[in-house]
Amino acid sequence: MAEIKITLSKSLIGSKKDQIATATSLGLRKIGDTTVQPDNEATRGKIKKISHLLTVE
Repeated sequence: MAEIKITLSKSLIGSKKDQIATATSLGLRKIGDTTVQPDNEATRGKIKKISHLLTVE
């Protein structure tokens, strides 16, 4: 199965509570945190919700 590498590139300060919860569910807490997630519809939906805060590879 394919995987996606996700990095938090902008701060969560000032973000809405649901955006912070989405970042936490992806395993991202601080700027520069990186996680590898499976490439599926649920992960893509989370990425779309906070795409302005992330770098995706």
